[in-house]
Amino acid sequence: MKFFLDSAILGEIETVYAAGVCDGITMNPSLVKKAVDEMKSRGEKASLENYIKRALTIAKGTPVSLEVTELEAKGMVKQGKTLYKKFNPTAKNVYIKIPVNPQFEGEKGKEFDGVIAIKELRKAKIPVNCTLIFTPEQALAAAKAGANFVSPFAGRIDDLLRKNSGVEFDKTDYFPAGGIVEEDEQKSDNGIVSGVDLVAQTVQIFRNYGIKTEVLAASMRNARQVRECALAGADIATMDFGTFKEIFSHKLTMDGMKKFTQDTPEEFKKLV
Repeated sequence: MKFFLDSAILGEIETVYAAGVCDGITMNPSLVKKAVDEMKSRGEKASLENYIKRALTIAKGTPVSLEVTELEAKGMVKQGKTLYKKFNPTAKNVYIKIPVNPQFEGEKGKEFDGVIAIKELRKAKIPVNCTLIFTPEQALAAAKAGANFVSPFAGRIDDLLRKNSGVEFDKTDYFPAGGIVEEDEQKSDNGIVSGVDLVAQTVQIFRNYGIKTEVLAASMRNARQVRECALAGADIATMDFGTFKEIFSHKLTMDGMKKFTQDTPEEFKKLV
C-alpha cells in the first residue's frame, strides 16, 4: 500500500518525504489557503502559486492532487486544464481532483458532470483523482470514465453511521470495520457498514472486473483504519500528519527504547 499525506503544510510534507515513507500528496484549496495565510501572519512572503510549486517540488516523482472549484463539467474541464498547464511543468506530478458528482442537495441535472469532466480530462491525457466517493457504484462509474484514482471517504462514512446511531464520538476514534450492531441489527448506509467496508467493496468490484484504477482510501482517521484498509486491498491510503505519526507509535516500542538505553553498557558506547 502507498501512503499519501493529506496536507498542504510544507513542514509536514518535508518531514514525511525526508523519512522516505510518503508516496504522494492530496490537498485542496482550503488547505493551501490556510497554510499560506499562516505564513503571512508570521510576516513571511507567500503566494498560493509559489506555495503550490514548492510542494510539488518536494514531492517530485510522486502524485500531487490539486482540486478544482468549478461546479459544472465545462468549468471543471477548463479549470483542470489550466491547473495542469500552470503547475505540471514544475515537477511533472500533478493530478486533477474532480468530485464524482458536483451537485448540492436538492439540485438536479448535474449528476453526470463529474464523470463527463473526468472523461474529457483523460482525453487530454491529464491524470485524475476522483474524490467525494461514498458508494462502490460511484467508484465504479468514475473508473469507467477513466479516473486514475478513486477516493472513497472512509472516515466520513464512519461519522455518518455514528451520527445516525446517536453515538458520541471524536473523529479520531476507532470505528469497527464490522460496523455498529444493535439488537441483532447491523446499521448501514445502503449496505455499507463502515468506511473500511466501503473500501473493501470497492476493491472487490475492481478485482472482479480487472479494473486498473487505483483505490485511494481517503479520510483516514487513525492508524488502525489504515491497517484495515491495507488488509482490504486498498492501493493507497491518504492521511493527515497526525495519523502518519501514529503509525510509528506503540507504548511497548517506547518502553523498549527506555530499557535498551538504560541497559546499554558504557563499554559499548565508547565503541561507537
